[in-house]
Amino acid sequence: MQEAYIPIIYPSSHAANLVLLANGDILCAYYSGRWENASDLAIAVARLRHGSNRWTAPENADHETGYAFQNPVLFQSPEGPVWLFHTSQKEQAGEALAEIYRQISNDNGYHWSDRKVAIPPSSYDRQPLVVAGSRWLMPMYYTPRGQKKDVLKDYSAVQISQDRGETWKPCVVPDSGGLAQPDLVMLRPGRYLMFFRSRFADWIYRSTSTDACTWTKPEPTQLPNNNASMQAVLLNDGHLVMAFNNTQAKKNRDNVAGNAARVPLSVALSTDGGKTWPWVRDIEAGNLTLEPPVPNKISGVVLTQHEKDEFNDHLNTYEYPAILQAKDGRIYVAYSYHRRTIKCVNFEESWIKQGGTIGIFKGDKIAGR
Repeated sequence: MQEAYIPIIYPSSHAANLVLLANGDILCAYYSGRWENASDLAIAVARLRHGSNRWTAPENADHETGYAFQNPVLFQSPEGPVWLFHTSQKEQAGEALAEIYRQISNDNGYHWSDRKVAIPPSSYDRQPLVVAGSRWLMPMYYTPRGQKKDVLKDYSAVQISQDRGETWKPCVVPDSGGLAQPDLVMLRPGRYLMFFRSRFADWIYRSTSTDACTWTKPEPTQLPNNNASMQAVLLNDGHLVMAFNNTQAKKNRDNVAGNAARVPLSVALSTDGGKTWPWVRDIEAGNLTLEPPVPNKISGVVLTQHEKDEFNDHLNTYEYPAILQAKDGRIYVAYSYHRRTIKCVNFEESWIKQGGTIGIFKGDKIAGR
């Protein structure tokens, strides 16, 4: 496994998202600033040029004083332009009034257009878009929770555009209350699979569809969830790889459980469309040694005591993975590393089978194995 760290430009970095461009470059977008929900929280984009092993220094794609921009999603359309979607909300206002913006780049992500509203308020994104024929499919979730922070009001949907992103029609997933950040995989045309983060911190849930608009009731998988983001990728050989935190707060879906630890960060491999996951291996098993205290200043910014406390609370967290397969077949995973930077690792598919996990899920037992 090879490792790299994206250079730090602001104190906090979170919610990486990857896209493989047609020219072989990989872009990594994430949000960065003082801390989550803070003013001037920017969308940063770094680049791994095809054939290189070094990420470029990130550049701001969008930011505005008084607003927090979060959860960027990158997408290269079949016509070539690269789209950047991200949420926007007033600083410290929470997610209830967030809306999804979009920007477009006609030069592979070096320059970006002004932002426009793509999806109206109470909407949030996180996971990549999927192209199905002439349709663009955007998995997203609604956050109409007001000031009560009632996360059970979150519910998931797929926005479908048939005019290359000009307009969108929502297809709501039934019985998806408390399930957020849906991750859409097209196993083949007419067979769609979606995974969900659980606000109950119990399991990763899944739903299926034949048209990407009419979805089955989500059911729990055997993969645990800690009320944190996960992501899956369909490999060129038809196998699935899931990047996730291999832990949970409980096993029963009765009440919201809050967050469980965001460690270990693991990958699981399925060869049967996500029915079983026989192999699991940790990318990050955690650091049990005492780490140095958070400095008073990061990237030239003097931290408040609250910010220092937040960083100290995240010294052993590895979270919000994004995953893709590059042109050479290697699998790339980018994730938040202590909230200080974005770490990116890459490995062959066979690497997953050559290790294990300290996490809850050890892998499905397969006959003859």
